Amino acid sequence: MSETVFTYAAPALKYGPGALDELGHDVAGLGAARALVVTDAGVLATGHPERAAQSLRAAGVEAVVHDSARVEPTDASLLAAVERARAEGTVDAVVAVGGGSSIDTAKAVSLMLTNPGELMDYVNRPVGGGQAPSRPVLPVVAVPTTTGTGSESTTICVLDVLQAQVKTGISHSRLRPVLAVVDPDLTLSQPAGVTAAAGMDILCHALESWTARPYTGFAAKQAHERVPYCGANPIADMWSERSLRLLAGSFRRAVADGSDREARGQMALAATFAGLGFGNAGVHVPHADAYPVAGRVHDIGSDFRPAGYDVDEAMVPHGMAVALTAPAAFALTFDADPQRHLAAADWLDPTGEVTADEPSARLPAVLTALMRDIGMPSGLAEVGYGEADLDGLVEGALQQQRLLATAPLEVTGEHLRGVFAASLHLW
Repeated sequence: MSETVFTYAAPALKYGPGALDELGHDVAGLGAARALVVTDAGVLATGHPERAAQSLRAAGVEAVVHDSARVEPTDASLLAAVERARAEGTVDAVVAVGGGSSIDTAKAVSLMLTNPGELMDYVNRPVGGGQAPSRPVLPVVAVPTTTGTGSESTTICVLDVLQAQVKTGISHSRLRPVLAVVDPDLTLSQPAGVTAAAGMDILCHALESWTARPYTGFAAKQAHERVPYCGANPIADMWSERSLRLLAGSFRRAVADGSDREARGQMALAATFAGLGFGNAGVHVPHADAYPVAGRVHDIGSDFRPAGYDVDEAMVPHGMAVALTAPAAFALTFDADPQRHLAAADWLDPTGEVTADEPSARLPAVLTALMRDIGMPSGLAEVGYGEADLDGLVEGALQQQRLLATAPLEVTGEHLRGVFAASLHLW
């Protein structure tokens, strides 16, 4: 019997320039007396976390600021953040100020301060135990300072598991922030390289949600079997389409001119809308591929350093890792629903400037043209991967069954190998 029910959930949302200054009022309204502000050292230097803390204190909420988040969190960095939070004493809310790394770290802190066991107990199977939280978590309020991850809208905490050499996640509805405070002015200091990489994450969130397996394409579930990713559905479709249309008019502008406040505002909306879509419908092949691309770069002798990121070791930012196999991935999924793929290409390229010999090549061509324009690497080879690494990448992607289950076709190892091979050199 096929599924007949879909679910939808989202955090409360406050959007607009100056929204950060109302944070204290909102957190006090949750009944919080003492809040932990989680950020990373780079964002701390911008002054945004201290502004958040000042707003909290002005509303009578004691604020403690920890720069305990690490860009591209690992199991080790999350454990360190949790231990630092435990040493701080009792808090009754967690405020994340930063990109997806800070928000995901805050989710892990919220979970582990309130639930028993070890972090790996909650990491998705087969990498971890896949255990669900047995107790309510602390409320998380997310204040994104980058336009990309959508973590302020989702139930997912992404991390690198160092020993397994793979990026995976913790996913449960209790991890969804209770409030997203989206102030586009916070992104004005975002470097062009970060805007480009994080923006590709927005784009792929929307595209993967839009092209996901329809919720009616799954077997019927019982109430206790329902998961946040339920497949493409009418509400998620609406958010994904709007996100793609916003990106068409703002993405290149935001990368080219960081002071373009209109473009920054549209990118912030696009990120939030995409999160409201994929946080319910799900993502699939490009995100499954991204986990080993980002997780294994430390172990292949790469010296790749992404523009705009202050790092002292090889790193492929999450959005860049997603983007690098997206053209080939959407060529793979085209036959599952050609009309959806062509519609998405038209939304991203409404004037039809990008041409392709075959309909199946239209969306990949649009993506490739955009990636060239915003300075993305020319393929996996540019970040350090070669033919010898394909087996490891396939192995890592196959571990992401939670994501691959949302793909509009049954994805095999051979499919993934073809996608990775085609992605070594995009141009």
